[in-house]
Amino acid sequence: MDSPEVTFTLAYVVFAVCFVFTPTEFHSAGLTVQNLLSGWLGSEDAAFVPYHLRRTAATVLCHSLLPLGYYVGMCFAASEKRLYSPSQAPETWRVFLLLALTLPTIACTLIYCWSRDQWAHHPLARTLAHYALPQSGWRAVASSVDTEFRRIDKFATGAPGARVIVTDTWVMKVTTYHVRVAQQQDVHLTVTESQQHDLSPDSNLPVQLLTIRVASANPALPAFDIRTWRRASAACRPGPA
Repeated sequence: MDSPEVTFTLAYVVFAVCFVFTPTEFHSAGLTVQNLLSGWLGSEDAAFVPYHLRRTAATVLCHSLLPLGYYVGMCFAASEKRLYSPSQAPETWRVFLLLALTLPTIACTLIYCWSRDQWAHHPLARTLAHYALPQSGWRAVASSVDTEFRRIDKFATGAPGARVIVTDTWVMKVTTYHVRVAQQQDVHLTVTESQQHDLSPDSNLPVQLLTIRVASANPALPAFDIRTWRRASAACRPGPA
């Protein structure tokens, strides 16, 4: 590969990794799915569940478009390869283009399945449905989650890609593609890992990092992990996983 190809490839790989894992600099610059699509996503504070139904779908679609974006960029960075005309492009690039088109096609199909019946088939909606009373549905549970999230006494910590939120009734973990939800009275907490550190980030005391498995009493609901830190003179406090 000549210099423009190498330069573009390295730059795009860095961009793609940062766009997916969103370091602080990208958050500050507004280069996140949440910021770029904020008008469509709405407000998390106003409607927590609907916001994350849309956010997870948008994130899957945007990330699936990254390989196609690389191909389009290479059409300009390596114009001599005639990538803009797939029939004349090298076979390797034709295969790559096929894969790059397949990913967003799969993503669109998945999002369509999720959005049917007003998002009733989304993994978050299916999780909430397990907590619904027989005479109600998952939307009633979602409304309860939204109400508790708006309260100022909730606890929330962690980076946007690994947030832990604790309300009066719910324990939630928000990640890039998922929102894990469990009802406090319905979970079993198990310490699965412990790491000792000499100093904590905000004090001169030793700190212990604990990984806690949050498992619902309902076997149909997947367990998830959260991380907590504990000082010698303090109780456990949730932190990002």
